[in-house]
Amino acid sequence: MPLIRPALRRGILTDRAIRRAHRNGELSITPFEPGLVRPAAISLRLGHEAFALESTGTVDIADRSTYPELRPKEPDAEGRISVEPGEVVLAPTLEKIGLSEKLAGLVDGTSDYARLGISVVLCGQVSPGFGSEKGAVLTLEIVNHLRHPVLLHPGTRICNLMLFASTGSDQPYGAMPGNYSSDHAVAPSRLADHVGRN
Repeated sequence: MPLIRPALRRGILTDRAIRRAHRNGELSITPFEPGLVRPAAISLRLGHEAFALESTGTVDIADRSTYPELRPKEPDAEGRISVEPGEVVLAPTLEKIGLSEKLAGLVDGTSDYARLGISVVLCGQVSPGFGSEKGAVLTLEIVNHLRHPVLLHPGTRICNLMLFASTGSDQPYGAMPGNYSSDHAVAPSRLADHVGRN
């Protein structure tokens, strides 16, 4: 009689599966707030620092010396971070994330922010193995499409992380060159490492 193997788990993780993945160590989230688990995602909160991307001329992706500078954005007296019209701001999640090689993620902004004209995530893929050693923050790319400043509140929910189960990857993200898998703060683009001059 042939050996019957259990079906491989695939697809999006719902709330029950997210909590199970956290319990068994496939998913690490620090700090973990159970109330942020949603029907098919877990919400993440805005960290306490932010940086504006400031360019002074043409940006050549192969030349790191032309890259925009990361200018720290100081919070106001009430701890809010102002995002100016058209400004691109990089900010970390409050949570550090770690995925096993059998999980992949997709980060997306929430409808609440979109309805205010705010884009929260421009690059949403979270590869298998991201942050698997000690956890890493996700860097959010926030853009204000309004004509006036928007005040963001660190520590509040700002995006959702959807998780997908897979059969595993041969090369976890953390093993790839120039990755962001151990970032504990916002880091500048490393694209020049792949396309040209350093």
